Amino acid sequence: MKKNILPFVPWSFTLGVIAFVLTLLADQLSKYWILYGIDLPARGSIQILPFLNFTLVWNRAITFGMFGWIGSSGRYVFSGVSLFIVCVLWVWMYRTPYKLTAICVGTIAGGAVGNVIDRFHYGAVVDFLHAHAFGWSWYVFNVADSAIVCSVCVLLLQSFLSGHRQNSQEHVGCSVSDE
Repeated sequence: MKKNILPFVPWSFTLGVIAFVLTLLADQLSKYWILYGIDLPARGSIQILPFLNFTLVWNRAITFGMFGWIGSSGRYVFSGVSLFIVCVLWVWMYRTPYKLTAICVGTIAGGAVGNVIDRFHYGAVVDFLHAHAFGWSWYVFNVADSAIVCSVCVLLLQSFLSGHRQNSQEHVGCSVSDE
């Protein structure tokens, strides 16, 4: 087993912090590159692949544009709620003994903080990944959103599989009289 650099910090938490930092960096660097490297605001939309464009959208609401009616105060409301959730995620990340859980939770927290930084710096979240195919078009999203969704999917799958495994183990040891 690997030893942690700091003996009082669980190894799983350290991995979660690394995932947090890497996600936050990937998100912020990708947005910086989109805005200032290729200057997407001036270029509009750039086709990358037949099914993927870089298209700039300033998201002043939350997922799928929900709660857009809140207006300019939304950046503070959404950021405050996000930061509260991030604090809860950090506690979860510290307490979990499971490395995969800590990595996923750290990734979710990193993505959330990346979007909060956008709200304070630009007044909106920078979205730029636009997937589409066969006349179907998905919402425009960013690296933080992708990290959050993928990590939530992994956590759900992990929960489902661990619950399924636990139920299988319970039934293996029971006899007819136990049922």
